Amino acid sequence: MHPELSVVIPVYNEEAGLANLYARLYPALDKLAERGITYEIVFVNDGSRDRSAEILADQFRLRPDVTRAVLFNGNYGQHMAILAGFQASRGDIVVTLDADLQNPPEEIGALVDKMREGYDYVGSIRRKRQDAAWRTYLSKAMNRIREKITRIKITDQGNMLRAYGRNVINLINQCTEVNTFVPALAYTFARKPTEIVVEHEERSAGESKYSFYSLIRLNFDLMTGFSIMPLQLFSMMGMVLSGLSGGLVVLLLIRRFLLGAEAEGLFTLFAIAFFMMGVILFGIGLLGEYVGRIYQQVQGRPRFVVQTILENKPGDQA
Repeated sequence: MHPELSVVIPVYNEEAGLANLYARLYPALDKLAERGITYEIVFVNDGSRDRSAEILADQFRLRPDVTRAVLFNGNYGQHMAILAGFQASRGDIVVTLDADLQNPPEEIGALVDKMREGYDYVGSIRRKRQDAAWRTYLSKAMNRIREKITRIKITDQGNMLRAYGRNVINLINQCTEVNTFVPALAYTFARKPTEIVVEHEERSAGESKYSFYSLIRLNFDLMTGFSIMPLQLFSMMGMVLSGLSGGLVVLLLIRRFLLGAEAEGLFTLFAIAFFMMGVILFGIGLLGEYVGRIYQQVQGRPRFVVQTILENKPGDQA
């Protein structure tokens, strides 16, 4: 009832790849069990529209001793599924893993060994990413921007394979944000974080659930959820542009009195005006991002709704 290791796996439309996942995940964890590491696997079905929930139920009946399945009543997103898995987990070490096998389950042991050295958060860095070039470039660019804004140092923020200590999990479970980025949240709570290099493989089946827009949306949540620096930068930009605009007005007035009225600079003024309007619109959008987060938070709606949990309760026969 109190395993050392909990493996949390969000599942969304993974029908085609679950069999391959089972074939590698359970043997990898059984090898850890031979070393005395007790474990449980917590699958979280994020409102899949295919047969993923049925396949998870079948696996629970096959291995009820180590398998648990949290079933959502709808689709709430990957990070909400991870948070639900954290709430259901019971292990001292919690490892998150994607269901698509891009992160090899055989690497879980390396994270557990690192945690046993005294760390309470172990991130992972993909040795050689098996993603499209645009995803790799965008991820690296967002990493640099995020680190400058939030001061959160995560080398490979897009990699799901991570390990968390129970102290970090307990603090995360106390948080009530509607939108958050779990690895960054854990980093802020960790006393002794570190990272290791792991292998990365091609997706076993299906396709990525993150579109270009989803990646941009995720990074907006990350930056606005952990720092007010974007607002401060925009405020400073506004002061600088206001000073420049005031200087331009004075310069045009002096020119008018000395040289008389002119029409040649009309389009230059239009260009300056359009630039200023663009900055203003960007600022309104940035303010709207923060206000939107406040609006979602004060609504007080549940972040996710659990339909049922498949688990072997005390006294049940395996």
